[in-house]
Amino acid sequence: MRILYAIQGTGNGHLSRALDIVPLLQQRGEVDVLVSGPPADIPLPFPVRYHCHGLGFIFGRKGGINFVKTFVQLNSKAFLREIRQLPVEEYDLVISDFEPVSAWACQQQGVPCVALSHQAAVLSDYAPEPASFDPVGRAVLRHYAPATRHYGFHFQRYEPHISTPVIRRQVRELTPANDGHYTVYLPAFDEETLVRRLRYLSRTVQWHVFSKHSPQPAQHGNVQVWPVSGAAFTDSLARSAGVLCGAGFETPAEALYLGKKLLVLPMKQQYEQACNAAALADMGVPVVRNLKDKSLAVLDHWLQYGRPIPVNYPDETAAVLDKLLLEAGRGLLVKR
Repeated sequence: MRILYAIQGTGNGHLSRALDIVPLLQQRGEVDVLVSGPPADIPLPFPVRYHCHGLGFIFGRKGGINFVKTFVQLNSKAFLREIRQLPVEEYDLVISDFEPVSAWACQQQGVPCVALSHQAAVLSDYAPEPASFDPVGRAVLRHYAPATRHYGFHFQRYEPHISTPVIRRQVRELTPANDGHYTVYLPAFDEETLVRRLRYLSRTVQWHVFSKHSPQPAQHGNVQVWPVSGAAFTDSLARSAGVLCGAGFETPAEALYLGKKLLVLPMKQQYEQACNAAALADMGVPVVRNLKDKSLAVLDHWLQYGRPIPVNYPDETAAVLDKLLLEAGRGLLVKR
């Protein structure tokens, strides 16, 4: 079976998941990999056949997406050309992890496309939604990478086609410890903002901040800042007392799996993160909306009294892929 596995390269979550999924797919068929979006922070240990511009998002520095830079890099002519040129008809199966070029190429050419992503689970009618409904945000999420069938990953199993998170093997093999520091990953905030607010909150707590906006390590009193690095971040995560991060998917899931207390700050104007925050809040994870003084009071309470939320995330990635491939072989890739 010839398989095209297409990955959204914005952020690190999709690529982290691919580290486990691609080797498993390679055991089951002949796999070509496509990655679209801005340059990734995580190096991939397997060949990538297609590098596409795609439709990526660029993080800002004040808690949200930088829409100006995002729209500047959205070259519509290039995107349409990539759709036309991608030979999806040559594959027996196209799997998209929220990747738009492959999804729209399939849509244009009448080829089935399977969504295997967290976003597929967020769109389920059974998944939690924020109290303030965002029809535009949900429409963007639904139509960004359209698919004919959906298999999703979420913090809990809300329906049969939703599985618990893919926890990469590197994390499953860790031995968690507690060295007392707190790991921070808030890519939509700049280094200056994070250092100022974290030092204002506490000058005794040790903070490990991983920043997409910092080209080199820096020490600011009790706040240590590093550029984003997979190995350094994973080590800090494993040895942390707790994790402060955005309401993405992979980092909160890994923190929960490792038994770390967790607090999330969803990115502004990002419907998926608003949904994730609602799901995590239902589980008992505290959520703040910004880094202003009122939110810092919630953070301070979390530092003093926060506790880990127990979860059960078995390794079921291979079983999910086997189910997907079985249904593909039976010609069941019609929309649910």
